[in-house]
Amino acid sequence: MSKKPIIGGIILAAIIGVVFVGAQINPDNPENEKSPNSEVWSTRMVGSEVSHSGTSEYRSWPIWNGDAHQYSSITLTIKVPYKFDFVAMGDSPKWIKISVGDFSELLYLEGTLVDTGISEYYTWDYVGNKEFSLTKVCKDCDITVERHGNLEGSVTISLSR
Repeated sequence: MSKKPIIGGIILAAIIGVVFVGAQINPDNPENEKSPNSEVWSTRMVGSEVSHSGTSEYRSWPIWNGDAHQYSSITLTIKVPYKFDFVAMGDSPKWIKISVGDFSELLYLEGTLVDTGISEYYTWDYVGNKEFSLTKVCKDCDITVERHGNLEGSVTISLSR
């Protein structure tokens, strides 16, 4: 018996499998792409340093023990839904208060246990109202972030439309 049909069948099955997996992943799906203008502002707080990026600048400067950290030079428009997103870990600050325009919210860190059957781990996120829209245009708007508890941990905060 010839081994060529068996090898050909294995190669054909591998090609079909790759095509099927590629169709499932679908990297060209427009739903997976973020609009280039969707992120308005972001900051990364790590221990005693803050990295900040607005629409055209990037700065890093020291911060001190839970004081309010103020960022300026953002223009926000009315009737546009804005949302804060967080990249948090178990050692992130326990509470964060964010104020921008007429919006102010105190959010707390919450861990969710994920059990895969093989292992267990936690995912972390801040709980509270993360979405808002302004009632008036806010030119040169200030964003104030206050961290409380576990100030050596890191967190990334972004504001998007």
